[in-house]
Amino acid sequence: MEEVVFPKPEDLGPRVWGSETLLALVPQKYSVKRLEIQAGHKGGLQFHQLKDEISILLSGRMIVRFDSGSGTLSERVVEPGECVHFPPGLVHQEEALTDCVLIEASTPHFNDRVRVEAKYGLAADGGLPSTTVDEIIQR
Repeated sequence: MEEVVFPKPEDLGPRVWGSETLLALVPQKYSVKRLEIQAGHKGGLQFHQLKDEISILLSGRMIVRFDSGSGTLSERVVEPGECVHFPPGLVHQEEALTDCVLIEASTPHFNDRVRVEAKYGLAADGGLPSTTVDEIIQR
């Protein structure tokens, strides 16, 4: 029972942009992660098919790019203490202006991403590939 009350962090593997640690998982309900993004790095421009996520920036400053449905990207600088919410289907990208630490809570869809750089005339900078709905891992 102690592991339920005090879950053990799990490193989710190397990331080009920093690190991703699973802090807690309630199967089929939600997961909580700690993300560390190094200054100058960014995630892919993407959306999720099933995953619904919200993050709070603990430290650092980052740019969040998003398409609110207009077909064009907007951006906003996010400061410590601010939250961001990416519901399924919302195109988004996070770029660290300084070293950043975030806590993310989301549905437990661990590889749900559709990369969309080409749609916006941008080059993909590597990173994790798109997945189909059938490939999505839900824990």
